[in-house]
Amino acid sequence: MHDILPSHMPAWNQLEDEYRALAESYGYRQIRTPIVEKTALFARSIGTVTDIVEKEMYSFEDRNGDSLSLRPENTASVVRAGLQAGMLQDQQHRLWYCGPMFRHERPQKGRYRQFHQLGAETFGVAGADIEAELILLAARFWKRLGLENIELQLNSLGSSHCRQNFRSILVEYFRDHYQQLDADSQRRLETNPLRILDSKNPDMQALIEAGPGLQDSLDQESQEHFAELIDILDQTGVSYEVNRRLVRGLDYYSHTVFEWVTETLGAQGTVCAGGRYDGLVEQLGGKPNYAAGFSMGCERLVSMIVDQDKVATEAGCDVYLIMRGENSIARAQQLAEMIRDHMPLLQLVVHAGGGSFKSQMRKADRSGARIALILGETEIEAGTIAVKFLREEKAQSEIMQADIVTQLALLLV
Repeated sequence: MHDILPSHMPAWNQLEDEYRALAESYGYRQIRTPIVEKTALFARSIGTVTDIVEKEMYSFEDRNGDSLSLRPENTASVVRAGLQAGMLQDQQHRLWYCGPMFRHERPQKGRYRQFHQLGAETFGVAGADIEAELILLAARFWKRLGLENIELQLNSLGSSHCRQNFRSILVEYFRDHYQQLDADSQRRLETNPLRILDSKNPDMQALIEAGPGLQDSLDQESQEHFAELIDILDQTGVSYEVNRRLVRGLDYYSHTVFEWVTETLGAQGTVCAGGRYDGLVEQLGGKPNYAAGFSMGCERLVSMIVDQDKVATEAGCDVYLIMRGENSIARAQQLAEMIRDHMPLLQLVVHAGGGSFKSQMRKADRSGARIALILGETEIEAGTIAVKFLREEKAQSEIMQADIVTQLALLLV
């Protein structure tokens, strides 16, 4: 787990602020869910034989003996919240979220045991149009951030019936080549065989490529659904690659799955992933409902923002208020609060902690402020305050304290 220090925050704020504005411009509303949930929620939704549940969750018993877990992902929590609030009955919802997730993985660049995700979840929309909207939203996000070298891969898993038929075909194929499977794939063969297709073991790629393809098991409805999505992406100019080996690691997906990937982050190449998961609402106790969404890895996107030099310049404060003499401290704070009352967006720093006038001026300069306001006992008696320009070649001047709001507005134009 890692700290996010103040020096790292400009890229984080840029990422989160841009996503909030973009998601809400598409009509998505924010939802926040607890970090801790009942372990059974994730076992039921993600699947008991997935790596997340088997190896990676932080689970513990509370004082009542209930098994709880730090959330490893947020889709299940959003569905659970929607069911408890009665939001998923004959209603359409577009939701977005942001927050920390937890998985006990081997830490490496772009992968931490506490990590953060931005996400979107939609409910009650059956067609491929909502999947296209999610993809278009993500594509526009990369544009707004100025990020390059992110490519879209997508596939269709078909309906649950198609997936079950393909599962049987796949198991039969891999059983015939059992000795060529690595230990993980042998373990998954009876429990989650589609995950074998997602293996990164180079020794197994030829075997996987020679095996049956999911597309051969898709029924007509699934093919038409995927064709509709492809048509929308073609007409809106989104580039993509159909990756027939893309299955995603979670059990609740059906029909469309997609990943936005990059080669700039080494092994951790996926920066956004999602798809349709119509069966999850019913799986968690609700009535059958349509659902689709995605999640983005914040740490990986922040790395890209920094590496591609896309961090927006963070301006320093506007005004730094300096004091000379102990009697000026209270009056300086009084003036500062009056300025803040009338100029709430102004970045005003009031010096604290004492120090010589020279040291205060050094701190004012380091703050990035455009103007230093100087208040001493002489200024208090005269009802004035000195103005020193820190970034412009202008002579120091004085303004009346009574006119400070009006004069500051003019000076900072």
